[in-house]
Amino acid sequence: MGWLPDDFEHPRVVLLPTGHHLRPIRADDVDLDMPAVMGSQERLWSIYGEAWGWPPATMTAEQDREDLARHEAEAEAHQSFNYALFDEGETELIGCVYIDPPEKPGADAELSWWVRDEHAGSPLEAELDRFVPRWIEEVWPFRAPRYIGRDLSWDEWLALPDLDAE
Repeated sequence: MGWLPDDFEHPRVVLLPTGHHLRPIRADDVDLDMPAVMGSQERLWSIYGEAWGWPPATMTAEQDREDLARHEAEAEAHQSFNYALFDEGETELIGCVYIDPPEKPGADAELSWWVRDEHAGSPLEAELDRFVPRWIEEVWPFRAPRYIGRDLSWDEWLALPDLDAE
């Protein structure tokens, strides 16, 4: 067995109690993703910058489209998952949830998520914070998921040895 069981089917749409939903991001979401990411670029860099080098301050729409196409292909191949958080009509991309294979020892998946600056600290973010761990526990086949930025800080995560270094 690899990272996920061969017969595992990842969810295509996940409804939140708020009326919002998650679905795997696609390259054609760039027109909604670009303003979400770049409108929150400074805060997102403070979270993901050191670990992922993302999002760069000068990211272009084409670079974003390429990044989203990579995420789309990785989800279809079950290598990793980027779920976008949308309003009901998909007129606004509000944030993202990342589900990745572990890079560090002690977990069988590594998860993180964010919302746009204007939703930070909102009831929607609080609901996402409650929802994601419950969804992972109920739907995904992980026994030891790690919630980076939640159950350990990004600095603590970065200080862990890499799996390939063991």
